[in-house]
Amino acid sequence: MTYPVIEKPSLAEVRMKPNLQDYDATYRSFQWKSVERELAWLPGGGLNLAHECVDRHALGGLRDKVAMLWEGKEGEEETYTFEQMRRESNRFANLLKGLGVQKGDRVFLFMERVPELYFAFFGILKLGAVVGPLFSAFGPDPVRDRLLNSGARVLVTQPDLRQRVASILKDLPELKHIIVVNKNNRSREPLARGDLSYEVLMANASAEFGPLTTTKDDYSIMHYTSGTTGRPKGAVHRHYAVVQHYLTGKWVLDLHREDIYWCTADPGWVTGTSYGMSAPWSNGVTQVIYEGGFRASAWYQVIQKYGVTMWYTAPTAIRMLMKAGEELPGQYDLSSLRYICSVGEPLNPEAIFWGQKVFHMPIHDNWWQTETGAILIANYPILSIRPGSMGKPVPGIRAGIVEQDGKELPPGQEGDLAIRPEWPAMFRTYWQDEERYRSRFQNGWYVTGDRARQDKDGYFWFVGRTDDVINTAGHLVGPFEVESALIEHPAVAEAGVIGKPDPIAMEVVKAFVSLKEGYEPTPQLRNEIMRFARQKLAAGVAPREIEFVRSLPKTRSGKIMRRLLKARELGLPEGDTSTLEED
Repeated sequence: MTYPVIEKPSLAEVRMKPNLQDYDATYRSFQWKSVERELAWLPGGGLNLAHECVDRHALGGLRDKVAMLWEGKEGEEETYTFEQMRRESNRFANLLKGLGVQKGDRVFLFMERVPELYFAFFGILKLGAVVGPLFSAFGPDPVRDRLLNSGARVLVTQPDLRQRVASILKDLPELKHIIVVNKNNRSREPLARGDLSYEVLMANASAEFGPLTTTKDDYSIMHYTSGTTGRPKGAVHRHYAVVQHYLTGKWVLDLHREDIYWCTADPGWVTGTSYGMSAPWSNGVTQVIYEGGFRASAWYQVIQKYGVTMWYTAPTAIRMLMKAGEELPGQYDLSSLRYICSVGEPLNPEAIFWGQKVFHMPIHDNWWQTETGAILIANYPILSIRPGSMGKPVPGIRAGIVEQDGKELPPGQEGDLAIRPEWPAMFRTYWQDEERYRSRFQNGWYVTGDRARQDKDGYFWFVGRTDDVINTAGHLVGPFEVESALIEHPAVAEAGVIGKPDPIAMEVVKAFVSLKEGYEPTPQLRNEIMRFARQKLAAGVAPREIEFVRSLPKTRSGKIMRRLLKARELGLPEGDTSTLEED
């Protein structure tokens, strides 16, 4: 189906003049050096992401400006200025230094969206250590895999989350310290032996820290990303990424100093750090941090209560809002909203038009990945929207549609979406897997793993993934990780996992399971295996459906043919089965 183009508004129609005025002229003449000059940098030419997001504002004209408006799960409210953020993050940097943490050490955060997470995040960066954010809904196995692979030295967590992963801590010989944040005394549980109290350590830490000694190429953040085989890979970024976070916050999200910004992404995912911390705060913007989960009425209440002007969310959330109905938004004053963006998976055109109808403005989609570290292709307030399109490349980004040999394809042809290195937020390695890292760069391109096409006017259109990674509610799930958890159940002989289309989450995880001798495929066993998987992984990662099969289709070399499982599930052509193992 072809959807009508949404023409760009005239300057007279917009509430605030966009930061990016002329896309074409800017794209032609752009240089990253011009953006670098807008940041503060450190004495001697160093660069620190925390300094650009917090300290330069606190030590300048925004000292007393509110940086964070926090609302907790139980309705608690706290407000922090840039100066308070500076002092609290300094305390955490000193706290770590007192524990012997050094530059380059990995410190992981396994926490809900409480203010202490953000203080710790910037404190880790100030010290020069590498921060590893973890999704708070993870089960013990994903946490163990990431801490073990990274050689994490410190884990910062909360009592209930610490209890969730207690069983795997013995498997982490390099983990030296566990710091427990007991936010607002929600838990009365005493500290486990050897654990450290965040509150006690912070009370004894100085609010002044320095000098900061990081360079633009020092490692800053490590995000784990799922693949089709093997454990999740640690994509490592550097402090120089803040240059691109700042620019895309300014031009794509169109952030202005007057804005009240709300990013709904969890800090355990890259959107929650790049655009839930770095982009807004490097632009000196006040942002809302809402700890509560999704509920349509609660989200509308947040927008009304805080006067949110710029909102960055995900297609799954938008579809859930659509499901809640068109009448509900009318019960709230959402007139503060002036701009909405979406990321995580392709935004269906119906959602864009729904945004126009309900919020009186379209929703702007954009595209990027954990590895890219920042937005690369986007729809901008200054350009027309072609519903279903990812938009056009950010100035400074050279994108193309290529064949396997790296040759660019003409407009209209489908191929591999690829990006010319280097850009500031580009990841620098997969932790302890340099060979896999190098494999992503071919014939002078970074090959994204996505299939796409480009139209004659330069708009890019997503077609699909080139591998088996499952995109469920904007979170990439590696089949191998789920399969590995399933086969730990004593009844499971083999497991194959696919993504099954879903109208809300885009895809849900479906598992095909063959049982060991002596086990019968009963509904009771299916429920038991599903509960087992949720305990090992997380509710959003564990299978939503399990189908028992006598055997799984495999190649002669023993590789499970997930492609065949998906084709059979969806009633699609099975394609070449010449390598299929005879049953």
